[in-house]
Amino acid sequence: MQNLTLLDGPKFQITIKRLCHQLIENHTDFSNSVILGIQPRGIYLADRIASELKSILPQANILNGNLDITFFRDDFRRRESPLVPNTTKIDFIIEGKKVILVDDVLWTGRTIRSAMDAMMAFGRPEKVELLVLVDRRFSRHLPIEPDYIGIQVDSINSQKVLVSWKETDQEDKVILLSGK
Repeated sequence: MQNLTLLDGPKFQITIKRLCHQLIENHTDFSNSVILGIQPRGIYLADRIASELKSILPQANILNGNLDITFFRDDFRRRESPLVPNTTKIDFIIEGKKVILVDDVLWTGRTIRSAMDAMMAFGRPEKVELLVLVDRRFSRHLPIEPDYIGIQVDSINSQKVLVSWKETDQEDKVILLSGK
């Protein structure tokens, strides 16, 4: 397996700051906006985005939650081992709000479709936007495109994109793994 580092160190932080400034351009004070991190790994990016926004806009009330999509996936019954659900933490109303769905990697779009289904149990938002750290273009199964992109990667199905987070992996890094 060959490893290619796509993002790490200061560039990782700069990418998160850039995404925050793009959000500020479109959401101003966030009074009608909420951030939902998709479990399991989108929550780390959502937490980082919310934290950075709070440091840039200390007066703003940034609503941030976690959304579990386990039983909304179209493949959850096809797995050999039973799935263990994550936790949904949404302690605010999303009805009529602008929702920013956050995930680490966008590949086929199926996770985002599942997230939109799961989100509807909490109300009908005015608008849904998608923020991803890595957009794996040319691999979609569904017509879903992100509104905010950290980096774009042109990859083939045999390659994997791995995102490491300080919170779980002791470093922030995005790696492209290629097979033989």
